[in-house]
Parts: sequence; structure tokens; C-alpha cells
Amino acid sequence: MASNPLQNKLLAALPHAEYQRLASELELTKLALGAQLYGAGDTLEHVYFPTDSIVSLLTVLANGASAEIAVAGNDGLVGISLFMGGMSTPSRAVVQSAGTAYRLNADALDREFTLGGAVQLLFLRYTQALITQMTQTAVCNRHHTVDQQLCRWLLLSLDRLPSSKLKMTQQLIGNMLGVRREGVNEAAGHLQNAGLINYSRGTITVKDRHGLEARVCECYAVVKRESDRLLNPSELVP
Repeated sequence: MASNPLQNKLLAALPHAEYQRLASELELTKLALGAQLYGAGDTLEHVYFPTDSIVSLLTVLANGASAEIAVAGNDGLVGISLFMGGMSTPSRAVVQSAGTAYRLNADALDREFTLGGAVQLLFLRYTQALITQMTQTAVCNRHHTVDQQLCRWLLLSLDRLPSSKLKMTQQLIGNMLGVRREGVNEAAGHLQNAGLINYSRGTITVKDRHGLEARVCECYAVVKRESDRLLNPSELVP
């Protein structure tokens, strides 16, 4: 299917006039698996609106260890620092699932955001949903099993992709969850043996979503419920 900016739910939720002002500024970009969109401390120059890709936001320690704090896909955007006033962030953004996105330069974003209205409201609501995901991820990583974390990660990814297949390596999943590759291998094996997923040659295919939902911890539902509430299309137009 040909890529279209309206495959991104934030862009699709904008009123026609606001969308048309942004549309001419949007640039289609291919995102390769593992590519870094920005690093810790970088000055951001664009925001990205994924359509069929997922970007992981990671915190990286001085020794190189990393852990995912949130994911962004067709539900939102990458680069909230640009309109929150920070211009940079201590986290980094890495492509978790390859695909495409539309990027918007900082000047165009600033111009539209300062007008207020639907764009400002929508982007701030998305930011609140993202903060919820970050805080719940921290709790999940502290209190729940790797099996449950992997289920949460898979379900959040499925919600942000048009497909039930994810191209991922165990090493990259381990980096996202902040666990060793052996832990990911064991957790994925449990889910595969239960008939919930199939993992082969770097591709995870979800076979039983309901089974994952029955196995996941409460963290997934908390994030989904808050995201659905904040980004309900009927409430997005001021």
C-alpha cells in the first residue's frame, strides 16, 4: 500500500485546514531498522510522524546499557522536545520496526504550534499519553516478569502497526527491554510454545493476540486506556 500522511492518526485527526497547512511541508522518509533519528543531547531539527514504522525512545547509561521508555508509531510523533521548548532530550530515538514516516521541519512546526488551536491541543494531548506510557514502562520494568514485559511490548507495537509481523532481532528486543538476550530468548520461547507467536529469522508473527492480552500485565491496559481517552477524535477539535 502506498504511503500516505493520513495513515498517521495524529495527522488524520487534524481538521482539514490545519492538515492542509502542514501537508505541503511533510517529507516522506524511509526508516531503516536500527537507524537512529536523534541521539542524547542532539538539537532536534524535525518531528517524525510514522505511518508503518515504530520508533523506540531509549535511555542510555554511560556504560552503554539501554532501556526503552516508550514507543511511537502511527499513533503519534517523535520529537516532542521541539514544541515543549527543550529542543533536545537526554534520550535517543531508534527505529524499532522499519518502514516509513513523514517528517516536518522545526520552523514549520513552531509556526503552526504557536497558532494554538487543534494542532497545539492534539500534540499536547499526545504528549500526555506518551508520559503515561513512560511512567507505566518504568513500573512494569521494575515489578513484572520478562514474559509480561515482552507481551506488553508486542501489544503496544501491534497497536502502532498495520501488520501482525515485526522484524526484530533478539538483541534489539533485549536492548529495548533492558534485559540480556538470553532472557528475551527464554521469554519468546515461552510465548512460542504457548502458540501465541512465531519467531523465525528476525521476524515475530503474532498468532494469538487474545492470548497475549490474557497473559500481559495490567500496564498495557493502563497505557491503552489513557491513549484512547486523550486521542479520542471526537474530543480533539477545540
